[in-house]
Amino acid sequence: MTTQDLTSSTAAPGSTEKGLTGEARRSTPGATTVSGATGAAEPAATRGKTSIADVVVVKIAGMAAREIPGVFDMGGGLSRTIGAVRDRVPGGRPNVGRGVKVEVGERQTAIDLDIVVEYGVPITDVAHDVRENVISAVERITGLEVVEVNVAVNDVHLPEDDSADSGAETRVE
Repeated sequence: MTTQDLTSSTAAPGSTEKGLTGEARRSTPGATTVSGATGAAEPAATRGKTSIADVVVVKIAGMAAREIPGVFDMGGGLSRTIGAVRDRVPGGRPNVGRGVKVEVGERQTAIDLDIVVEYGVPITDVAHDVRENVISAVERITGLEVVEVNVAVNDVHLPEDDSADSGAETRVE
C-alpha cells in the first residue's frame, strides 16, 4: 500500500476522526489510527497477515512422507542413530521432522527430504508418491505453494536388519 491509500494521524483523546472511507473512529490516548481505502468493508478473513513457521512445514512434510508405503525411516545415518536412541528412552517422542529441511517464504516453500526405503520397493515410485503426498498435504494445510520437493534416498532397509536387531535384544536382558 502507498501513503495515498492510507490516512494516519494521532488524534486527541476522546475525539473522532474520519479516514478515506468516511467512517468515524474513536481514538484512544496516544494511539495512531490508520484507515485503509476499503477499511471495515473488507472481509474479516483478509484483515491482517498470517505467517507460517518453518517447523510447521517440517512437521507436515515429515508426517506426509512417512504415510507412504515403502518409506522405512527418515534422516541420514547419524540423525537416525540419535533418533533411535531417543525413541527408546521412556517418554521419548519420535521426531517427525527428522530428515526434513525447508525454506519458507511468504507464499512459497521448498522442501528437502532424506528417506530410507524398504528393500524391494521401486525407489522411483516411492519418491514420486512421497513427492505427491508432501505437496498435497503442505499446500492443503498451509496454503503455501510448494515449488519443489527434493527426495534423497540415503539407505535401503534390508529384512535381515530386523533379525540382527531382534537377536541382539534377546541375548541380553
